[in-house]
Order: sequence, then structure tokens, then C-alpha cells
Amino acid sequence: MADTLTSPHTVRVELGERSYDILIGSALLSKAGDHIAPLAKQPRAFVLTDGTVGGLYAGALEDSLRAAGLTLHLKAVSDGEGSKSWDTLGGVLDWLLAEGAGRDDVLVALGGGIVGDLTGLAAALMKRGMKFVQVPTTLLAQVDSSVGGKTAVNASQGKNLIGAFYQPQLVLADTSVLSTLPERERLAGYAEIVKYALIDDADFFHWLEQNGADVVALEPDALGHAVAVSCAAKARIVSQDERESGVRALLNLGHTFGHALEAANGFKPSLLHGEAVAAGMALALRYSVRQGLMDGQDAQRASQLLESAGLVTHLSRLPGGPYPADFLVDAMKQDKKARAGRVPLILARGLGRAFIKPDADLSDVRDFLQEELQQG
Repeated sequence: MADTLTSPHTVRVELGERSYDILIGSALLSKAGDHIAPLAKQPRAFVLTDGTVGGLYAGALEDSLRAAGLTLHLKAVSDGEGSKSWDTLGGVLDWLLAEGAGRDDVLVALGGGIVGDLTGLAAALMKRGMKFVQVPTTLLAQVDSSVGGKTAVNASQGKNLIGAFYQPQLVLADTSVLSTLPERERLAGYAEIVKYALIDDADFFHWLEQNGADVVALEPDALGHAVAVSCAAKARIVSQDERESGVRALLNLGHTFGHALEAANGFKPSLLHGEAVAAGMALALRYSVRQGLMDGQDAQRASQLLESAGLVTHLSRLPGGPYPADFLVDAMKQDKKARAGRVPLILARGLGRAFIKPDADLSDVRDFLQEELQQG
């Protein structure tokens, strides 16, 4: 693993004609217009945000776009997971059509993962595809959801069940905007950083054991390094498997359990996505121990790394409960890849040694979860 990375830093997502850059650094928002203008065939940009982020950063983005010769057309959706809905998506598409947007225009996502997912799906559907740019404003979005082209909204049956693979033209990850994030949002993003270490980078895991507190505290060098390493890890996997037919499924470590937890919580703000993923990763590793795949001490080290940052890894203490085992298993059956009572799970043989188990037995998972609910 490389030494501390200086910013701005560029990570390339290699996907042939759909390749694009992730730019990582401080104060990138003030230069966003310079990067977006070459993509726009019309002297304008359409921007989707939410109320909170728009109030903080839409003005700076507008100034940057104006300086680059672009006018801004802005729409703000409601804050929160409720905006990842079919109804909100329809409203965004109606707005774009009413504003005269076309395939040669650029749609910019200014916000966290919710706005990014919604924007990407709207761009994919708009006249069969318009350009879009991700300007992620949360740590989780910068290291995960803004990269790789997964776009989706939720259904009543589960999370991200209505979506498409649609790559952005550019990702601008301005690490300086993270200073306005609430602590819970920072920790939610940190969980996704830990994920990359647990998948296939034991050296990064050891680095996080020494430097994770600095990442959470937004110390610039540690933060820049963690974001760049995470983006490079995701770019490498996405470049190998854009549509999740193989190795890309490793990026779901913790997510099958995590999505079930979110569904049990009703997608309410009492449990953030990254919080659910942190608990989900700990569950996946402890289930790996149960299956005789992984040493219990390694699973405990992973839980300690998450807990030391302030994340919860046990069901009995997780906010937003209760989380009944039967409900969680029923939610896991809604997984897009579930078949005949079995579901793919990402398990591990050690730290940085994740693998895909294609046919986990959900009856055994139910027994495991029932035992977990009794743990403190």
C-alpha cells in the first residue's frame, strides 16, 4: 500500500468508452465548473440536491458554474431515505422535461448517497440516458456510492430494488465539505472504508487500526489517504466486473445483513446505511466464525475497529430495533440474487480475505441471528 497520498488525487475507473476520473481533494467545489463545463454542450447544468446540502453548498456550486459560463437549474428534494422513491424519481423526471433538458445536458448530483442514487437513475432514464456528474458531500458517498454506476430507488419490498447500472462522467470528491457532516454521518462513511480493508487489503486494515481515529476526525492527510485508497479499491473491482456478475459482489460485504436491518427499521433515520453496514459486516464475520471459516480473534479485531470509532456491531444494542431474526431472514429473501431459500453471502477466511458464498442456507442464518440477539 502506498504512503500517505497528497491531494488533489486522481483515480481512474477503467471501463473502456465509459471510463471516468474520480478527483479527490480539498476545495474542489470551487473548481467544479471548470471540470463540468467541458462535458456540457449547452451553457447550463441541471443540479439535484436536498434541502440541507443545497442550503450549504448550492451557492458555491452556482458561483463555480457561472464562472465557467454555465447557468444553474436547481431542484431540491426532501432530506432522507424517503426521497429514494418512485414518486420522487417521477417528480425529478417531470422537472427535467419541463425545463427542456436533453441527452446532451449534464445532471449533477450534489449530496450524499441518496441524492446520488436518485440522480443517477434519473439520468439513466431521461430520454434513455443523459450525462451526469457526482459531487458527493458525505464520506460514505465519496468512498462508495458515487463510484461504480449503481443507481436505484427503494421499493416497499426492500432497498435498491428498482435501478440500473449507469456510470457518471466524473466524480468530484471535495474532502473539505465533510467538515459540516454530523458525527453519525462520518462514522457511517468510515464503515465503508473499513469494508475495503476487510475485503482484500489486510495492510490497509492494519493502517486503520493505527490511523482510523484520525480519519474519523477528518485529519487531512489521513482522510485523503483513506478516501483515495477506498476509491482505488472500488475502481479496481468495478473495472473487472461492472455489472456484478462476479467479483464485484465482494463490495456487498455486510450489505445483505445491512439491508435487512434497514428494512426492519423501516428505513428510518434512527439507523443510517453505514451503521447498518457496520453491524452487517460484524455479523458476516461472526457467521464466518460459526461456519469454521475464520478465526474468532480476527472477527473480534474487526468488531473492535468499528466499535472503537463509535459504531455498534451487536443487534441487541443497535438503534432503531427491534430486529427479529424471522423478519431479517424474510428481508434477505428479497435480495435480488436470492434463489429457493438460499442467498449469496460475502463471508471471510480472515482479515482481507473475503469471498462469495453463493448459496448460504437461510435457515442456519436464522438460527445464527436468534443467537446474536441474545448477545450483549
